[in-house]
Amino acid sequence: MEIKLFDSELRIMDVLWREGDTTAKKISDILNKQVGWNVNTTYTLIKRCIAKGAIKRSEPNFMCHALIAKEKVQEQETTELINKVFDGSADLLFASLLSRKNLSPEEIERLKQIVNNLK
Repeated sequence: MEIKLFDSELRIMDVLWREGDTTAKKISDILNKQVGWNVNTTYTLIKRCIAKGAIKRSEPNFMCHALIAKEKVQEQETTELINKVFDGSADLLFASLLSRKNLSPEEIERLKQIVNNLK
């Protein structure tokens, strides 16, 4: 099941992934401090996530539970980026990422290990 989440919805999910199951009020409090959202904004976005099947709501206290793992969303977003911007070519994405940053010898070694583990 693929669920498309917008940036604002991802902020809601990030709180759940970090905090685990938590109340809508606590999510609202956290996002108020982080980005200045009021309670209505946060609750509206939580309800959107519920409608999309990303969050399950339970009582008491409007308890929220993430139904989609962060890794799944990362996979979907990465695939979309590769397809949209790099014509489906993961190696072009990888080359683009590497050309934008000077890597330390340790980072290069970790990348080599990742590539070797894919073989």
